[in-house]
Amino acid sequence: MNKLLKISQSCKFEVQDLIPDDESVNKLAAYFQNYSDQTRIKILSALSIKDLCVNDLSKILGINQTTISHQLRTLKDQNMVEFKREGKILTYRLKNPQINEVMLYAVKILS
Repeated sequence: MNKLLKISQSCKFEVQDLIPDDESVNKLAAYFQNYSDQTRIKILSALSIKDLCVNDLSKILGINQTTISHQLRTLKDQNMVEFKREGKILTYRLKNPQINEVMLYAVKILS
């Protein structure tokens, strides 16, 4: 009953060896979960254009500051954004420009 139909036993082991371990899969799933939220996508898109503070993001996106702050905390915890303190104001930016490239690639393949 456990017989393979299309591949050999050695090919099965090769595939199994190349599949990421559970920890890596969990990290990858958590990372891509950030792209499943419309507010986070809008924030990431805005930050790919310009470094912004919570107030400016709120005004640009038309989303209340509490929601923006909560989503920024999530993105910061996932290592996607970072901030710089300028007096009392925190200015956020993408931690890695490749985050924007992931979004642009997704838009391209979905078009």
